Amino acid sequence: MFKKQNKQGGFTLIELLVVIAIIGILASVVLASLNSARKKSRDARRIADISQLRVALELYFDSTSGSYPTALSSLAPAYIPVVPVPPAGGGQTAYAYGAGPASCTTACTTYHLGAALEEATNPALPGANSTLGFDGGTADCAVAAGTTCYDIIP
Repeated sequence: MFKKQNKQGGFTLIELLVVIAIIGILASVVLASLNSARKKSRDARRIADISQLRVALELYFDSTSGSYPTALSSLAPAYIPVVPVPPAGGGQTAYAYGAGPASCTTACTTYHLGAALEEATNPALPGANSTLGFDGGTADCAVAAGTTCYDIIP
């Protein structure tokens, strides 16, 4: 009376391979967009650090009657708790800084503050000079060929 059917429930090998391929494609798209987001976040951190350093430099300038420090290390801890360092991943180990005029020891009346950004089209530093040189040099701020260096002056 009752016949046994030979149907087994489950997926075929082809169906499983198609699903795995779709998951792989979606994962690669997500990872590619995350890489771009990581670069942008590191650039945002660099820009925030440069802004903090600018404020600390102006505080130093006001308290020393019109003179900038010869090194960023002079700012900590009185004007900034700690001198920031660039985030890992951009190839830059310290922010470029130079007080001027050239070889000043006590009366530095100007400065250059530079950061190498990973995204060359980053519009976050308007008014900054986008150059490959820094403070008259050719490679002080740019850490790699094609790196956009932003030179900030007061």
